Amino acid sequence: MFHPLPLYIGLRYVRSRSRGFFVSFISWISMLGICVGVAALIAIISVMNGLERENRTRLLSLAAHATLTGTPERMKDWGNLAKQVVRAPGIVGVAPFTDLQGMLGRGQQLRPALIRGVEPELEPDVSEIGTHMRAGTLSELEPGKQRIILGIGLAYSLEARVGDEITAVIPTKVAAGEGVVTGIDLQPRILNFTVSGVFEAGVQENDNFLALIDLRDAEAVVGSSAPSGLRLKYADIFAAPRLAGELGRSLGKEFLVSDWSKENATYFRAVRIERTMIALILMLVIAVAAFNTVSALVMVVNEKRTDIAILRTYGITPRAVIAVFMIQGVVIGWAGALVGCALGLVLAFNAGPIVAFVEQLTGSNMFDPTVFYITEIPSEVHVAQVLVIAGTALFLTVLATIYPARRAAATEPAEALRYE
Repeated sequence: MFHPLPLYIGLRYVRSRSRGFFVSFISWISMLGICVGVAALIAIISVMNGLERENRTRLLSLAAHATLTGTPERMKDWGNLAKQVVRAPGIVGVAPFTDLQGMLGRGQQLRPALIRGVEPELEPDVSEIGTHMRAGTLSELEPGKQRIILGIGLAYSLEARVGDEITAVIPTKVAAGEGVVTGIDLQPRILNFTVSGVFEAGVQENDNFLALIDLRDAEAVVGSSAPSGLRLKYADIFAAPRLAGELGRSLGKEFLVSDWSKENATYFRAVRIERTMIALILMLVIAVAAFNTVSALVMVVNEKRTDIAILRTYGITPRAVIAVFMIQGVVIGWAGALVGCALGLVLAFNAGPIVAFVEQLTGSNMFDPTVFYITEIPSEVHVAQVLVIAGTALFLTVLATIYPARRAAATEPAEALRYE
């Protein structure tokens, strides 16, 4: 089908300057549309990959890769359990925790908060809290000192600084028959804490709602000597879901093991849906540009009817005619796709410097650090995504050439040459 003669004629038609201006204009617009569509899709998908990576890193900077929970009876001997768990494949850190839901107040301000009891010496093994401290240190949390570390958003809303005293209202369970209302086994405990530090993780969920206290202080609040569970850190975050599942099966039904992909499933699903929809929208741009070649090739076929008829009288087959116009369309489309891939990769690998240059040129600040947590454009190129984008563009281009090529092959030599 792609004999050297059809290839030669197809390439000659691509280089031909005898066509009308409008036909050439449509061909160039088609090539440009494919180029811009492919470049935009690669650049935007790469930036979204970078944003997802950045958000995931920030989200998991204070969250564990996996958590292991059990009944208080099972968690009492958490030290030996931690020694057993740390020997599991892939685990590089284990630390106990106790989560309390409550309210924090100062003056007229009252805010909901997740108050987490942590072991200051072990917490750095499973989180990056030390790198996010803006005031104070984690080591200042000591049992019995009633000290607390606040997220920066929480501290701002409470107008609290290091050294200030805040009040915590925490509902706790009480035993039956202790004067509680029938059917209600909770009563509030009011405690005073001194702010000893402030952290900024760059994630709203942590900065606006999370507070840290010493593990023993948290256990004293709930009246238990056992933590809620263990937080686990894996060497490979992407292997954590699989390894956490294996750990859960090895420990049995007495313990529950959950990983970051389950605990943040809604967020990552929303990001995935958003990225997919943007990819589909930009793919439609590529499709429209690719099918513009249909118009260009149909006009070329109408213009070259006489040439086609002469070639047919010299014995060229309909399959060869199809090959001529498919080659012409494919060259136009593939040139646009390949140039678009190159341009998209240049934009993706240099997204940060390009934005900085635009900011300098316009004198504006697109990502004001006082407003945005992410102050520069992150980008992460996935080779598989680039290949899929390029392959889809090439496929749509080939698909767009089929109808004009078949129409050219259906040209009757006698009819085309009747008035020549």
